[in-house]
Amino acid sequence: MGDLLEYRDRFPILAETTYLINHSLGAMPAAVEERLAEYARAWNTRGVRAWEEGWWELPLTVGEQVGRLIGAAPETVSMHQNVTLAEAVVLSCFGFEGERRRIVYEEGNFPSVRYLYQAARGAEVVVAPDDEGVVEAIDERTLLVPVTHVLFKTGRIQDIEAIVARAHEAGALVVLDAYQSVGTVPLDVTALGVDFAVGGSVKWLCGGPGAAWLYVRPDLAETLKPALTGWQAHERPFAFEPEQDYTHGAARFLTGTPNVPALYAATAGYDVIEEIGVERVRARSIEHTTLLIELLEEAGFEPGSPRQPARRGGTVVVKTPDFEAVNQELSARGVLCDCRPETGLRLGPHFYNTDDELRFAVEQIAEISQRGARAAAGHT
Repeated sequence: MGDLLEYRDRFPILAETTYLINHSLGAMPAAVEERLAEYARAWNTRGVRAWEEGWWELPLTVGEQVGRLIGAAPETVSMHQNVTLAEAVVLSCFGFEGERRRIVYEEGNFPSVRYLYQAARGAEVVVAPDDEGVVEAIDERTLLVPVTHVLFKTGRIQDIEAIVARAHEAGALVVLDAYQSVGTVPLDVTALGVDFAVGGSVKWLCGGPGAAWLYVRPDLAETLKPALTGWQAHERPFAFEPEQDYTHGAARFLTGTPNVPALYAATAGYDVIEEIGVERVRARSIEHTTLLIELLEEAGFEPGSPRQPARRGGTVVVKTPDFEAVNQELSARGVLCDCRPETGLRLGPHFYNTDDELRFAVEQIAEISQRGARAAAGHT
């Protein structure tokens, strides 16, 4: 996998830091600056003509590239500002007046997603302890199952196959949040049979903020009418008709004016991931996370991520004593990771990281933790 290190020079921040926070914000490709300059040049030189020269179609053309990364059929992926809005578009397709008004998801679901579904008027929300609990909780009263592919706190890959099978058996629809997987864990939405999938570009796709995506199963898309809609979803948007007439395919789920600069920027990261291939990234990720777990255990820590590679995403978590302070000191030393309540430190190496960087990071964690323990005992 050493050849993947040839990509390091495309990510300038790697020359200055030990960058292990890719589960939160992937390193910026140098090409982003040129993409944003291209956007600025188009605005500056083409003005309003830029809309008809590519800007208007960006939510779909960029969505096509995401679609190739997730095994989606053509014209099934649209781009949105963030995952909360993408899932809100899905949610707006349904009412919760009848008996089928349950929403079932797992305890480890990301808070922003939970807040959205909790606010759904008329819905009955059921929170299960884990993916197995989700399967058990789904019944004929269940309408939506908005679950996570890889849990953000632990990096655990959930058993989505079992959830999809049970949901479809009961007549429910699955909304898969793949934010923490796409770009480092292979995903084929067509083979998996999910009804909807969402994700963003901030993390493993190295695409930056403001560029989230929404996949809708193609046969399902033709019948849904999202209430959260806008003129980009109209069959004839420039006719400026007073009533909505939904268009077809992915465009049916668009809203208003797209986030043009974010879409320009995002493609730089997508290009690299597509060039390498997610399978190669995944193989390197398994090597990295396995090494991290071994190093942490040798240093006397107990990692909180799954030991089984097939159930482990790209992140390794470890709860050190006073992990908030450890994280701050690591940052001061140029080792960038993060921490979460009840979970501890989160370490997310990507394909461009080296084994030596992982060894260095764990050495720093051990040294900082030991120094803190000595200080607590009154030693210097």
